[in-house]
Order: sequence, then structure tokens, then C-alpha cells
Amino acid sequence: MKLLMICATFPYPPSRGGTQVRTFNLLKQLSYHHQITLVTQQAEDVTTEEIEALKRWVQTLMLFPRPANPTTGLLKKINRFTQFLITGTPPNVSFLYDESIQNWLDDAVEDNHFDAITCEHSVNEIYIRSSYKNKIKTIVNSHSSVYRTCQHQLETGTSENPQRDRLYLPLLKRYEKRVYQKFSHIVVTTDEDYQQLKEFKIDTPVSVLPNGVDLDIFPYRNSDPGGHHLIITGGMDYVVNIDAACFFSQEIFPLIRQKYPDVTLTIVGANPADSVVKLAENPGIIVTGKVPSMAEYLHKATVCVIPLRSGFGIKNKTLEAMATGVPIVASDRGLEGMEVNEENTPLRALRANTIEEYIKGISDLLEDEKLRQTLSKNGREYVENYFTWESLGKEYEKIITN
Repeated sequence: MKLLMICATFPYPPSRGGTQVRTFNLLKQLSYHHQITLVTQQAEDVTTEEIEALKRWVQTLMLFPRPANPTTGLLKKINRFTQFLITGTPPNVSFLYDESIQNWLDDAVEDNHFDAITCEHSVNEIYIRSSYKNKIKTIVNSHSSVYRTCQHQLETGTSENPQRDRLYLPLLKRYEKRVYQKFSHIVVTTDEDYQQLKEFKIDTPVSVLPNGVDLDIFPYRNSDPGGHHLIITGGMDYVVNIDAACFFSQEIFPLIRQKYPDVTLTIVGANPADSVVKLAENPGIIVTGKVPSMAEYLHKATVCVIPLRSGFGIKNKTLEAMATGVPIVASDRGLEGMEVNEENTPLRALRANTIEEYIKGISDLLEDEKLRQTLSKNGREYVENYFTWESLGKEYEKIITN
């Protein structure tokens, strides 16, 4: 088949972030059996070498310039909110819009150039017209519900801008209910997002397709390093990960350090925000920034902590830690879409949502080698059985081609 994939975020290298990881790996699997045309936008930090590397996986790469980030200022913010009210499209979606992409796409659909179109992330929906699905199959690969995310951040007090988000919330609900109707098929990453769409009473078919792991990049560790070494991973310029790193470092890690004076916490992730960089001023905390191999750092850790307080969808960082065999203590948000400690389920991770639960879970793992081995083995087997990109790529192919 001739497939058109649209992803405003340049999806290479797949170590850049969640959108890139999911998009590139699904694209890679589809490329083995189909002719892929990729439409994407080039940000300033995308290199020539990365462009050439991505070209190896597609038949045609349609590269457009990425717009500059929106300017700040009160009047600009008021204008963006006014446009949201008028158009029904959130500012983070509308600012990516490029009329030249739209014109090219309209011509391609009119000429029946492709057999199916996929939008790799819901922000790319802006290019899909409702009339398209009368001529071609259109799929939106929604990484997570923006409405659910905004609602949860307001409920948990983790919103960056509560006043703004309270205004946005009903508009986001209206937006998601509207845009998903224009697609032939919707793909989500978790059952929770599936249920959200059912609550919206959207009659478009919906499939759940979780994230995966490249087991060559995240091999199983050779041995348990022991010791008292904690790790937090993720892009440290993303508000959800910034909040998690600061929350754990400031409210929980000092209490862990009282019990285990030699304990260390390594925060690994690209582009750390200033608030994350400052955490390294505290005893026992190391902030690395971008590293050549996340797996190498995971292999050295005794326990991986995933203290997310907001954010929806299945988490790559959780799957990657499981793949490498590192025992996990994580919140409900960090474990969304996974069965880790349910009845009749092998114990694959320890769940924690309060300070006391984090301290107990981490302490249990630091002191019990057998428990670490159990979580290590069960977590790896779980990923091998359900979360490899090879198997998920085949499922995605069925959704697109059927």
C-alpha cells in the first residue's frame, strides 16, 4: 500500500521523546511492507545527518519548516484564547498549521495518490478534512487525551497555569469530541483513553495500541548492581517530568536519605529545565542531561522511580526500565495501561501514590534482593510478550489495511 504519515514533530532520532519513539518505530515496521511518504516539519535542532538517516526508512520525505514557537505576552495570550473560542482549535495545534502542507495534501487526496493517511499524534488532525474519509481511510494515532490531561492536572494541582486551564477545559472537551468524528479510525494507547472516547459517544471505531520497546537498544542487564542507587528518566524539558523530578527530589528523596545516607539519585534526560538542574545542588542528586545510552544508566540503577503526578498514556520510560530489568516503583500515572500488581497477575512493579508508599516501596526493594529479582524477571517477560515494536507494528498494519 501507499501510506501517507503526517507528524509535525520530526520523528528522528527515536531517543528524542515520546512522540518520536512511537512514530519512528511504527513507521519503521510499516516500511518493511509498504511505501511510506512522511510529511513532517524541521525544527532548528534537526540536523542534516538526522534527515539523511530518516530518509532510509521512507520512500519520500516531505520536509517543511517548523513555525517558530508562539511569542509570549498578555495580548498574545488573549489573542490565542480568542482564536480558540472562535475556531475551536487549541493554540498548540493551530500554530503548527502550514497552508502549503494543506494544499499539497488536498491535491494528493484529490488525485488518489495514497491508500491511507495516518496522523501520528492528535495535533496533526488539523490537516484532515471531514470529506477525506469519503475517499480514503484516515487514522489518528492519539498518544493521549489532552482533555483528560488538562482535567487531571487541575484536579491534582499540577497545572502550570490553573486559571488558563480552567478556561480551556470545556473547550478541549468540545474540541476532542468534534475532531475525532472526522476520522475513519482512532488509535489510543490505553484502555483509559478508550473509555474516555466512549464517554464522548464517538461512533468512530477505536483500537488500543500501546507503546513498545526496541529490545536491541534496551537489553536486559547482566546482573543486579545492588547498592542504593535510584534513577529517574525522561525528557527534562517536559512539564510532567519536571514536576515528577522536583516532587520526588524535594519531598521524598531527603526522607529516603535519612534511612540510607549513601543513597544516590540520578536524573537522566535531555534538556533539563533550570528547576531540574538546580536539584543537583542537593546532596546525593546527579543531573546528567542528555546521555549517549539510557540503557547504560538504567543498568547501573538499583531502583527506577517513576513519580509522575500527571500525564496520560502508556509511558515509554516505564517500558524501557522493565526491558532492562530494573525494578520499578511508580505512580498510577507512570503505570497507566499496564497490569503490574492485579489479582492473578505476576508482580511486575510496585505502585506508589503517597510519600509513605514511595518510601516503603523503595526501602523494600533496596533491602530485598529476591524481590528485585522477581520484578526484574517479570517486568522483562511482560515487555517481551506484549510491548515489542515488531508485534505492535503488525497490529498497526492490520488497523490501517483492513
